[in-house]
Amino acid sequence: MHEYDAFLDVAMRAADISRRILTEHRQKYLCGAYGFKTKSDASPVTETDERVEREIRSLVSGAFPDHGMLGEEYGADAATAEFVWVIDPIDGTRQFIAGYPFYGTLIALCRNGVPVLGVVEMPVMAERWVGVQGRQSTVNGLPIRTRPQTDLPAALAASSNTEFVFDTDRAAYQRLVAATKWRVYGGACYGYMSLAAGKIDLCFDSGIMREVDYCALVPIVEGAGGVMSDWDGRPLTMHSGMQVLASGDKRLHQQVLREIEKNR
Repeated sequence: MHEYDAFLDVAMRAADISRRILTEHRQKYLCGAYGFKTKSDASPVTETDERVEREIRSLVSGAFPDHGMLGEEYGADAATAEFVWVIDPIDGTRQFIAGYPFYGTLIALCRNGVPVLGVVEMPVMAERWVGVQGRQSTVNGLPIRTRPQTDLPAALAASSNTEFVFDTDRAAYQRLVAATKWRVYGGACYGYMSLAAGKIDLCFDSGIMREVDYCALVPIVEGAGGVMSDWDGRPLTMHSGMQVLASGDKRLHQQVLREIEKNR
């Protein structure tokens, strides 16, 4: 029995909650618009985001009352505990509001700030991506693996949003756009899952990613053979900044870090 099995069981139950609520709300508003509010950071939030997070927080706190919690909509609670759950109820709220299917719930467990378990629930696609430190990552129970790609000009890439790139990163970001074979945009967490499944080679984001956006992705990408870091090559933790880089191949990752350094 793996040391994180009890935690994974609760994470899977949390993903079941997400799937039920998001499916219910998508059907309810299939031919109509979602209402939403604009938060202080100018990002949107819906009652669905809030409901998913409330129910997941209730489940987790009931199962592990001594664990901390950090959520997109309701903030931090005991965030300095050894174990902290990091939750994004809808990663891709803009896509959710617009009716695009590329959104999901991100559920992570961090131990001393390091992501050790991640579940990404993609309800429209009926896909559940799971990563646990020390195990092979899976989608719907099937093993996944990144693909080897050492040539940056041949790399297929994804980026979540070009609008929020830090000014200090703009030149390096544009260099990566120009250097790669082709790019897809706006996939939120799904770009990183496509990388973990060996469909694309590189994901890069600046100015838009927070701990709630990337903590669940790290165990999945790394458990599939990939690597994630900030733009300085440091491993991602709960306390990293808003620059995220993921590669399916460690050799490609080093090439990209060199390109970033040259263009800053």
